Amino acid sequence: DNFAHRTAVRQALANDKDWQGKFISVALPLVEKQHNEVAYLVPWCQLGKPPKEGGIYEWVTFQMKPGGPALWGEAFRAAINAHINTGYTKLIGVFHTEYGLLNTVHVLWWNESPDHRAAGRHRAHEDARVVAAVRDSVRFLESQQNALLIPLQCSPLK
Repeated sequence: DNFAHRTAVRQALANDKDWQGKFISVALPLVEKQHNEVAYLVPWCQLGKPPKEGGIYEWVTFQMKPGGPALWGEAFRAAINAHINTGYTKLIGVFHTEYGLLNTVHVLWWNESPDHRAAGRHRAHEDARVVAAVRDSVRFLESQQNALLIPLQCSPLK
């Protein structure tokens, strides 16, 4: 929620013998590298919930050109809204980096299945409104990476 809270949580974990013994000591030998960043929910987005249990998530990372949301924010928001308006996917959240690689935006989408996502995305690419919005936004794009996420049973987003 804030940096003071984050610091308190890290301190509590550092002092938690159970956490250290059962998780960190077991997981640490398996870690090849670690990437940390702090991102916040963009002001124009509400954190969403999946419409039902199950489904899959798509985590999309956009590396935008330097200049921040003042430069590319409106075009990016229009592209997100164009995809939302097609109705094939559900937006869970849009996050922008504060620390880490700057001008990075993460978007989390929910879909019923990978096939449902693929069919909806195909329809979206044939929608003139989506094509126009993406064309306007992509001029600010450096790179994009998509990942399919399947929640574990312990996940609150299952």
